[in-house]
Amino acid sequence: MPDFTDNLRPAEPDGPTTLAKERSQSSLRVHELAEHLLGRDGFLKRQERILPVLQKEPLLDKSTQQNLSRPDRYKLGLARAKLLRRLAGKHGWDHEDYKMAEYLVDDVSPYLLHMDMFVTTVREQGSEEQKAHWLPLIESWKIIGAYAQTELGHGSNVKGLELQATWDPKTKEFILHSPTLTSSKWWNGSLGRTANHAIVVAQLLLPESNPVGGRVPAYKSYGPHPFIVQVRDIKTHQPLEGVVIGDIGPKYGYPSMDNAYMLFKDFRIPHSAMLSRYARVDPNTGEYTKPENPAVVYGSLTFVRSRIVSHARLVLARAVTVAVRYTAIRRQFRDRDGDGTGPELAVLDYPTVQIRILPLLATTFALHYSGLAMRRIYEDARNNIDRGDFSPLANMHVMSSGLKSLCTTLAADGIETCRRALGGHGFGGGSGLIQLNNDYLSKPTVEGDNWMITQQMAASLIKKLAAVVESVDAPAKDATEKSFKEFIFARNRGEQSINYGILSDDEAIVRAFERRAVSLSFEAYEERVLKKSKWNDLMIKLHQLSRAYSQYILVENFYNALRSEASLSKETMTVMWDLYRLFSLYTMNAEARELLNAGAASNEQLNALPSRIQDLMARIRPHAVNLVDAWKIPDYLLDSALGRYDGKVYEDLFNRAHRLNPLNKITFNPNYWEEEIVKGSRDNGKDILCKL
Repeated sequence: MPDFTDNLRPAEPDGPTTLAKERSQSSLRVHELAEHLLGRDGFLKRQERILPVLQKEPLLDKSTQQNLSRPDRYKLGLARAKLLRRLAGKHGWDHEDYKMAEYLVDDVSPYLLHMDMFVTTVREQGSEEQKAHWLPLIESWKIIGAYAQTELGHGSNVKGLELQATWDPKTKEFILHSPTLTSSKWWNGSLGRTANHAIVVAQLLLPESNPVGGRVPAYKSYGPHPFIVQVRDIKTHQPLEGVVIGDIGPKYGYPSMDNAYMLFKDFRIPHSAMLSRYARVDPNTGEYTKPENPAVVYGSLTFVRSRIVSHARLVLARAVTVAVRYTAIRRQFRDRDGDGTGPELAVLDYPTVQIRILPLLATTFALHYSGLAMRRIYEDARNNIDRGDFSPLANMHVMSSGLKSLCTTLAADGIETCRRALGGHGFGGGSGLIQLNNDYLSKPTVEGDNWMITQQMAASLIKKLAAVVESVDAPAKDATEKSFKEFIFARNRGEQSINYGILSDDEAIVRAFERRAVSLSFEAYEERVLKKSKWNDLMIKLHQLSRAYSQYILVENFYNALRSEASLSKETMTVMWDLYRLFSLYTMNAEARELLNAGAASNEQLNALPSRIQDLMARIRPHAVNLVDAWKIPDYLLDSALGRYDGKVYEDLFNRAHRLNPLNKITFNPNYWEEEIVKGSRDNGKDILCKL
């Protein structure tokens, strides 16, 4: 029977016409901006080269994956991961090519931890002998690894991990043992069903002295250390004796990732299992050599955090792309001040929608420039460490902690804000935000809870300020010390406020954020160092301090990037400066009280911010579609009816519901007095329960 819906079309003006008009009204050069954002490291060319390969593979089609059960999503995820590895070999992809393929498929790979935390830890923490043995096996995928640090009872507090690695001087082995239920490894990705090896972080226990007369020796903990451990048989893939391991079950997101639990019972591993580039135990004497710099043990964690900071821009850009394109097409209600005969207004023309979406559009660019800065800091620090200079490591760890917390919070909250701004269709699968939202919900917690890790940045600032106070007349060693000294000198002169020209001077905006961060640092210093307040009582203020300093970093990086940019046209730069102002002033408006208390802005200036923000949104609004186009996010990755590039929103939504939804291919029996569930089948409630 013919389907009359095949000939129906949306009401005019349709999506394609609307987006074409949106793009034509802006002078912003999309390709130029795209090259500026993503062209320098080969991202765009790599995406253009790899995307067609992926789109040819039926296994990588995304049209019905949301309808699969959790076990089937893991099976699909593993099948896709294997396919990507084979495609890498077939097409000669390097590591960055492979990561691009993972990014575009957007189904978190069960192999993810193998090529991230596992290999990175071995590369950074292993001795030369260990690297020579393990890296060829890892890079050839002869073994599959994971990273097992967090436990059922401890996550952010790495020092509190309970799993024990006890040195046995008689056999020259370590004994891994889980003394409590809470010592179970937990949340460890790629380990539940996939990996056969893992980096296992455990408390190193060494005998304090040789036992006398057969007495049991006393053991001392030397803190958590990484060990490389085989946990499954290579041929059978069954857990080795003494290892209990499995998948923890359903989660908010990551349905294709096998997050694990794992416990050990008197499980013996060789002396060579302890990664010993920086710390080691002498196999003959049992003597412990500690790292020259304790901060090196956080190298892998810092690497992951720096990657998370850089990735936040791309994640938020996806949500904002969907929101901008759809709200430009979606029309609701006529202008109340019109004559009642005109067309309905585009949702994006409502200031109440703009205030939710356009600052987030500006935020994607702020995250971009700080992501680039974080990458440079990490690469420079690693180069210094390889030369034996560990001095940048602590600062990099602190910086990555503060920025990871702020950037992932902005991205996670931003995705949900975009979803809500989409109205009813934002709740449906056609939004393209279900998996994105659920998957990214892990980021404010993973690799350090966003509230807990901010203590690291706050503690560092207090320590640095205390040192400055002790030697206030000495030359400043860096920009932070210079800011602290200037603040102290100003206070000594009785200057309580500066009231920077935030409404007319772009650099003044940076200085205002700096002043607020320094002022909060001084308040924290007074409370902790001078008044001896308890750390626990200060934790909320310390979180505010880290957030303020991290916001200052975002604003400063954004400003410095634009100030030094020479490749963009005048038209594009005009829009970029407006984005900088919108991000900065919108953030400032949300933090107005702290800026006022710090003497960085006056009441009059702060009262003028809402009007200034609305003016900036009106200036940016005509360029909104072109701005999201510049992120060059392909429809294959978006997987969104609402955000598709061609604007065929309603056609795609109806197609997904009417033609692609597998539920609509089944005829059900709704009669409550009959146990049959599906017409013509033997399925009933009891059968379904058995299958579950």
